[in-house]
Amino acid sequence: MTNDNILEGRIAVITGASSGIDAATARRLAADGARVALLGRRKDRLEELAAEIGERALPVVTDVSTEQSLRDAAATVRAELGPADLVIANAGVMLGAPFEHALTGEWDRIVGTNVNGLLYTGMAFIDDLLAAAAAGRSADLVHIGSVGGHQIFPNYAVYTATKAAVAHLTRTLRAEFGPRGIRVRTVEPGFVGTELGAEISDPQQREMLAGWRSGFEILGPDDIADTIAYTVAAPRRVNIAEVVVVPTPQG
Repeated sequence: MTNDNILEGRIAVITGASSGIDAATARRLAADGARVALLGRRKDRLEELAAEIGERALPVVTDVSTEQSLRDAAATVRAELGPADLVIANAGVMLGAPFEHALTGEWDRIVGTNVNGLLYTGMAFIDDLLAAAAAGRSADLVHIGSVGGHQIFPNYAVYTATKAAVAHLTRTLRAEFGPRGIRVRTVEPGFVGTELGAEISDPQQREMLAGWRSGFEILGPDDIADTIAYTVAAPRRVNIAEVVVVPTPQG
């Protein structure tokens, strides 16, 4: 359920917006009145989503693992929509394999997207968020983490390590920017039906992941989008700082 126009006037930036949680979040925030910048690598997907959403959406092809790409994206967003006051960093990669058989190139990709990409996203838009907060408006930096940052999943050591980094980075940034008016938070999903993990090269791990996801009723992207929308629509004085969202059977 949406609350029409509750986010009217807000400008949201969403990374990883070509699919899954962030595509659902873009739809939801636009329905709630925000203008949304859709950042991602797949131009065709971004344009398709922007056409679906309509005039409130701006597709911006971006590689979050490259700092300059994000700085260029930030400049485009400012020119087309204005300074952002709501940034959702979700672009992520999950590749699993037994540690001794893992490909170090895959590790580089996981860290480059899940950690560096999140850092570059924050840096590209932090001045906009600080300006919004200084003007007395809501300013949100939302990191999409994972229950993997707190739990143990064998054969996903590097992925879960990056999500643990996201959790602690967010807490530290919350202490740094909360006193300056920016609400920094993590939303940490459990099992969600998305494309995450589709690029796993190890066939055993792909089969195991499919088994986990088919073992009980899991969440859909809209469930996480609803959670994000709830947190950003809270009164400015309220920061819902850490949210873990799991399917009921996951416990």
